[in-house]
Amino acid sequence: MISVIMRDVRLGWSQGGTGTMSLSFFFIAVTLFPFGVGPEPQVLTRIAPGVIWVVALLACLLSLDRLYQADYEDGSLDDLALSPAGLLPVVIAKILAHWISTSLPLVLLSPLLGLLMNLPAEGYVQLVLSLAIGTLALSFIGSIGAALTVAMRRGGVLLSLLVLPLYIPSLIFGVTGIDAAIMGLDVLPHTALLSAITLVAVVLGPIASASAIRLALE
Repeated sequence: MISVIMRDVRLGWSQGGTGTMSLSFFFIAVTLFPFGVGPEPQVLTRIAPGVIWVVALLACLLSLDRLYQADYEDGSLDDLALSPAGLLPVVIAKILAHWISTSLPLVLLSPLLGLLMNLPAEGYVQLVLSLAIGTLALSFIGSIGAALTVAMRRGGVLLSLLVLPLYIPSLIFGVTGIDAAIMGLDVLPHTALLSAITLVAVVLGPIASASAIRLALE
């Protein structure tokens, strides 16, 4: 599992890799919003949590189609499925590598973009916390869609249609948690619900993904 994680992270940050692409998209998309809606601090403060979360979600979605596709095309996925470790640990390792290479940099960059979007100081801790928890759910849920479309050429549109409805609860509780922190309200209910979604995704995501990959390889 460690070998697969290290391999996929290196590939993700290689030239033209998904990590570089997702981070660039996240940074450019968020920085364009102040130019589009205007520099008024009140407007930016109101939309900052939603903008950062939506762009992070889209950046994660942007890299999902390559989660298993490249290994499927060159035959590496067959070798990994037949490895002594079994397919399920390999799937977990690839999902974790996807989160480390694409979502973790977004979490670390989010305070800087929060400053650009005039996010109040009370929201920074919850912003980082909600993204750290929520993007993990996005990777595990997205893995199911990537596995279901792995045998399809140009399956990105279908992947988006499958995954986006499942992303909505994480988006809602992530944004409302930041809004609650800014208004001085209790953030525990929002964080707990977001964590519950992530735990369900961590348990069910690899099992569903491994089953879909086995069907694609048969």
